[in-house]
Amino acid sequence: MTAAQTVPAPSAPRPVLPDAVLLQVAGLGKSFTLHLQGGVRLPVVANVAFELRAGECVALGGPSGSGKSSILKMVYGNYCADAGSILVADAGGPVEMVGAAPRRVLRLRRERIGYVSQFLRVIPRVPTLDVVAEPLLLSGTAPEEARRRAAELLARLNLPERLWSLPPATFSGGEQQRVNVARGFIAPLPLLLLDEPTASLDAANRQVVIELIAEKKRAGCGVLGIFHDDETRAAVADRVVDVIRFSA
Repeated sequence: MTAAQTVPAPSAPRPVLPDAVLLQVAGLGKSFTLHLQGGVRLPVVANVAFELRAGECVALGGPSGSGKSSILKMVYGNYCADAGSILVADAGGPVEMVGAAPRRVLRLRRERIGYVSQFLRVIPRVPTLDVVAEPLLLSGTAPEEARRRAAELLARLNLPERLWSLPPATFSGGEQQRVNVARGFIAPLPLLLLDEPTASLDAANRQVVIELIAEKKRAGCGVLGIFHDDETRAAVADRVVDVIRFSA
């Protein structure tokens, strides 16, 4: 071996997920630093661990403030984790979300992970039909087909057709949430995150969301959700992960 030659460092073994596991969370921890309070650290969760398999719905349970939404946001890549691992199944093998490059996170959101947050956040002045169709348009679906499927979902969620051409910023809370649900459910992604998707819906539209979740499960989608009422949780969840066990 000459002086110019070097021995390559051994590569770390690529993580492997068990068959049908779409999401594996292990040792996950999160705290917040309150910079306006002298840098005080506020612990949220520690050592969170669970798996989500294809075709099942796992509900995150626990009281308000226990860290349920923070877990969802870490899985989606909105929050950085302080510790642990979040493996998301991908075509080329599992992807580690903790510390992933922004470009990789954005690709996973387009191709693998859907998300319905508690509040609708969209570009102002964009018509509702285009807001809902956007995930399909980003995946390469033809505009006419994407808007047709968006219209079907909006009709199913009982949003009046007269509103479809209007931007949703002026809608009521329940109307905005129906747009939010339609946008999150429209793409056939393998993993779907739901943060209280029925919180502002009436009984009829809650039932529509329950049916949509059941259809996603039958299609092999894994659903990780937070549900504010016991009735909805009982109707959709195959099991519940009690987040209070992971309080930091």
